[in-house]
Formats: sequence, structure tokens, C-alpha cells
Amino acid sequence: MEFNASRLHLPRFRLSVAADLCVETISVLSDTTNFSVLELFTERRDLMSLPVIEGGRPIGLISRNIFMSQMSKPFYHELYGKKSCIAFMDKEPLIVDAAMSIEALTFRAVESGEKALADGFIVTKDGALAGVGFGLQLMNVVANMQAEKNRQIMHSIDYASVIQRSLLRPSNLALSDALDDAHLEWQPRDVVGGDFYHFARYEDGWFAAIADCTGHGVPGAFMTLISSSTLTQALQQLGPRDPAALIGEVNRGVKGMLGQVEGHGQAESNDGMDAAFLWFDNATRQLHFAGAKLSLFQLDPDQQAVQTVDGERMGVGYVDSPLDYAWTNKVIVIPEGSLLFLTTDGLIDQIGGAKDIAYGKRRMRDVLLAQRTECARHVSQAMLDDYQAWQGEQPRRDDLTFFCLRP
Repeated sequence: MEFNASRLHLPRFRLSVAADLCVETISVLSDTTNFSVLELFTERRDLMSLPVIEGGRPIGLISRNIFMSQMSKPFYHELYGKKSCIAFMDKEPLIVDAAMSIEALTFRAVESGEKALADGFIVTKDGALAGVGFGLQLMNVVANMQAEKNRQIMHSIDYASVIQRSLLRPSNLALSDALDDAHLEWQPRDVVGGDFYHFARYEDGWFAAIADCTGHGVPGAFMTLISSSTLTQALQQLGPRDPAALIGEVNRGVKGMLGQVEGHGQAESNDGMDAAFLWFDNATRQLHFAGAKLSLFQLDPDQQAVQTVDGERMGVGYVDSPLDYAWTNKVIVIPEGSLLFLTTDGLIDQIGGAKDIAYGKRRMRDVLLAQRTECARHVSQAMLDDYQAWQGEQPRRDDLTFFCLRP
């Protein structure tokens, strides 16, 4: 059984402490071999995280996705099969006492990073293992705290917004540190949104991604949690330099987490995302671009038109997205002074103007051309001003995310 947020049946009374989220689970001793863990994960499809015990106390947590990915690599069976399972465990998982409040647990989960929300956390009682909790459960609880009253519902959603923005903050800091001329705009249609972005700096370059997940509001926010944590795991496993391979890994991860894999029964959802992943090599100025229903827009200093580099027409994670679909990288040499622009469809699809039609790519290109000599922040502000003027009295249709930069 794959884990699915829609399958969570939480009791109607208010959940107040970590014990209320605790699910009993099996565990393994620290000297258990990786072959034994592999056998457990193979037999127990519902087992997403496996606590490791030493001296009667939990010392680590093995993520099913990470473990199975590692053990599928060439020669890993021979190299690690008979070795202790601590080789692939998270040695610093989030461990909380059963009596910890939900509010305190939420802050601890945010502080621990995406791994606590993606792989879960360990719950103890008097220092001994009581069970595990799951990040999606925690997000569900936060989003629906005191849901019997409208004020309390809005308070919960505002709280979820704090969590979502906290998860995006590291990317903002990395972007500011890596690029002098760049701007990333993120405006959820509601208090929380279904778009997310990721940016990370490396010694030889940087990686960037924007994505538009199914839905907006709270359902969209759930999908951003699933998708962004899957991307983080993929980056840990594959590194940042092959965007196409990363999209493929995220596709498999999202499909597996939502049970949208062919041969595993009828899926209860059909959710996924459109995405654009970039890797930029500082030395060669080569940009590696892979897109899933999103495009890259490029304006070089000596060009009089905005060039479009189209992504592939295959979404990520959906039921009809093949598990083994292979996206391809498009490699472009970026001249000094070039302007690059990525956007989700919240900009392009916004209805407005005198005829109540979509904003469109042509109007977006016109703004880029008109602002071609300006810095990324000024270009972005001009795009926002034009977008808002176009929208007029029309309601916002979708979340709005775009990334403008001069690498």
C-alpha cells in the first residue's frame, strides 16, 4: 500500500500531542544486514521508514525510497548487502517524545528540514521506540486545526503558510548568494500555493527549478511538499548536473508516493506537476535545461527576438506519465549579458484585457524585449505591473511563479 494523503483518516477530536500521530511500526537492530532490510522492504510495501535500534533506543531511520534507490545501483548488493544497515540510515532523524505538543512538533519538523516531512519522524516514550509519524499527517493536522470554526481554520492555513515559506527560504538565501542579477517571484493565489521553487549553489555552478503542482490552496501545498521533498532526495542521490535524470527520478518518486504506478491497483488520485530544471556550469557557461510542459525563454544581447526553448509535453508524476519516461537535456551556451526567463502558467493563462483573453506568451515576450537592458529585478517588476494591468478586475486564476536572471 502506497502512502496517500487522501487515505489519512484522522479522528475528529483535536490532536494535541505527538502520540496522537504515532503509528506502531517494526524496527531493526543496528547490526541487521542490508540484505535483511531489503527483504523487509520487498515484503512490506506499506513500510516507508524503518527505525534502527541500538541498546533499546532508536539511533536512526532508513528511508525506503533512498535505500531502494541505493541498493539498485550496480555492485551495491555485493558491496553493501552483508554490511550493517547503518550504512544507509539517516543518523540524525527527528526524534520526539510522545508527549510533545503538535505546535512544538511542527516547529521541530521545520527546523529539521524536508527530510522530516518526507521520511517521517520517530516517536519515543521514556526513550524507547513508540512508533513513527509522517510529515503529511502533520501538515494535514496543522492545516485543519480547530477546523470547526472559520477563524480557527484560517489560523491553521496561515500557519501552513509559515511552514511553506520556511521551506522556500533556503533557496532564497542561496539565490542571493550565487547570482547578483536575478529575481524570483512567488505569489500563491491563496494563502498557501501549489507552485514551488528550488535553488542551490555548488562550487562549479548552480541548480534551479520551478514547478507548478496540481491544484492550489491547501491541496496544492500538499503536492508541493511531496514534490519538493522528492526533488531534494533526487539531488542527494544524483547530484545537480543532469536535470533530465532528476526529473525522471522525481517522476518515479511522486508516482510511487501517491500510488500512481501501473500494476499497483487503481490509483486514488491523478496528481503531478509541470516543471523546469536548470544546471549552469560556471566555467563553460553551458546551461543544461530539461522541461516538463514548461519552457525556457532566452534573450541574448545581439538578438532582436526572444528565443523559446520548449520543454517536453510530458508531465511529472501523473497516472499516464510512464514510470520509465526519459526526459532529455538541452545544452545551451549562454553569452554574457543574456536574459533568461522561466514561468509557470499562472502568468501566461491569466484572463484579462479588453477582450477577457489569456495574457499569453507573446505579451510576455514583448515585455522582455522592452526591458532587455534593465536588471532582472526591474524586468520582473515591469512584468508584474503589466500582468496586473492586464488582469484588471478579473480574479486571479492560479499561483504565479517566475524566475528572471542574467547568469
